[in-house]
Amino acid sequence: MLRLSRFLPPASRRGFDPKEPLWSGSLTFQQAVSTSAGNLDENLSGKKFASYTVFKGKAALSIHPILPSFSKMESGGSRMNRNGSVMLTFFPAVGQRKYDYTKKQLFALSPTEVGSLISLGPADSCEFFHDPSMKSSHEGQVKKSLSITPLGSDSGYFVNITVLNNLQKTTDRLSVPITKAEFAVMRTALSFALPHIMGWDQVLTHHPAPLTSSKPRVERPHPDSEWER
Repeated sequence: MLRLSRFLPPASRRGFDPKEPLWSGSLTFQQAVSTSAGNLDENLSGKKFASYTVFKGKAALSIHPILPSFSKMESGGSRMNRNGSVMLTFFPAVGQRKYDYTKKQLFALSPTEVGSLISLGPADSCEFFHDPSMKSSHEGQVKKSLSITPLGSDSGYFVNITVLNNLQKTTDRLSVPITKAEFAVMRTALSFALPHIMGWDQVLTHHPAPLTSSKPRVERPHPDSEWER
């Protein structure tokens, strides 16, 4: 996963303003980063980045898809060895229209979790729990929970993330209210992204996919995607 914060210019590392020229117009965060940094790795020069971001008074929420990876088989074909996901990035407000991207929190949605969001009714809610180090010696060090609860009167949802870090003895909580219209955009985008993060678009249209060394397939977002690296 691309660590966007590494490429942010020094003045933008803390308290960027979405109303400033760098963040205004049709540029998304990823696009703004890719066009403002001239020393990006050459391997990134042909990539495209796009996200949908909602700015609110106490925090902001950005979502973008992460494609799966495929590995080559001896038969000459390819098979998926790592599921794609939809990454939710939360970052807190540090002033009026200013947000601290260095304190971002990540939560990667699996295809099934994306399905849960897509199927939410006006009065429905859902909650997910992740441990980025599950089944490793670091299991339990960081625990994340994401909940989506209705605002009431069919007016939208609260999207809440809680991150418990047992190493640093900290608990971070961020909440972003999403209007009915904003959630409609998210639902449509998630519905469009779902077959892509499953890799079905590449199977059905025979698009070439990036190849990686063969690894066991997983059915949940890869835990590395939620670590700050």
